[in-house]
Amino acid sequence: MSQFKDRQKAFESNFKREEELKFKIAARRNKLLGQWAAGLLSLDADATEAYAKEVVKSDFDEPGDDDVLRKVLGDLEGKGLETSEHLVRKEMDRLLAVARDQVMSEN
Repeated sequence: MSQFKDRQKAFESNFKREEELKFKIAARRNKLLGQWAAGLLSLDADATEAYAKEVVKSDFDEPGDDDVLRKVLGDLEGKGLETSEHLVRKEMDRLLAVARDQVMSEN
């Protein structure tokens, strides 16, 4: 019985670690996306960091990436920039790989 409980604890610990890693990667991707969008919006350095934080916070609105997509796409379109959902999603995918590499190199 002890071996079973030990295995269960190990699986739970591994699951927790993986979920924390996914969260860190998603948050990093959202920060990078905010910085990317801020560049398109021609924001200065302070405004860029504030905007990147807003993008990270927008991910807590609902599960999935749609809330982040709506935030960034809406802000870009609101400034009259020519963009599309496809373009923003493509950048999100690209930055997910960058974020994964960054987070994994820190661990």
